[in-house]
Amino acid sequence: MACRPPGSASYTVVIIPLRSSLYSLDALRFYLWVKRLKDLEQEKDALCSGMEVLEKARLWYLQRLDENRARQCSFQTQQSGVNPREDGAAEALSCLLRSRIQRVNGSLGSVMTEPMTSGSSASLPDAVSDSNLRWQNTALAQEVSDKNHKISLLEFEKDTILEQLDELQAR
Repeated sequence: MACRPPGSASYTVVIIPLRSSLYSLDALRFYLWVKRLKDLEQEKDALCSGMEVLEKARLWYLQRLDENRARQCSFQTQQSGVNPREDGAAEALSCLLRSRIQRVNGSLGSVMTEPMTSGSSASLPDAVSDSNLRWQNTALAQEVSDKNHKISLLEFEKDTILEQLDELQAR
């Protein structure tokens, strides 16, 4: 990968004196040209940073897949019943992890499907409206995820209380 190492995000400013007025068309063109080059360099840096994050994410996903396969194998070979307390906690964590993974996958998918060129058929207001809807969807998905997590914790707590109640009644 031909990207800069992390922490080296510096930009060079070049000032070239023009023979004409500061308000001339040539000065404006030159300024816009330099500004566009700077913007392109910043975009390249952001893309390189994203590539580094994606590579780490790819390794993390592979590790989670391996762990998932190992849990499936151990679950299939397990002869005795599962401890309800451990199963409830594992289920809550699994639900939370699955929710977060789906949110990340959706975000990456939306980044890749959004129009990337200035000559796209979508107008700017449509793109802003679409972006706002995506943001609201993400916020609502986060809220649902949080509520699901709370529900899982409450169900786990309920199971624990019911077990304690059964133990007390058995005495």
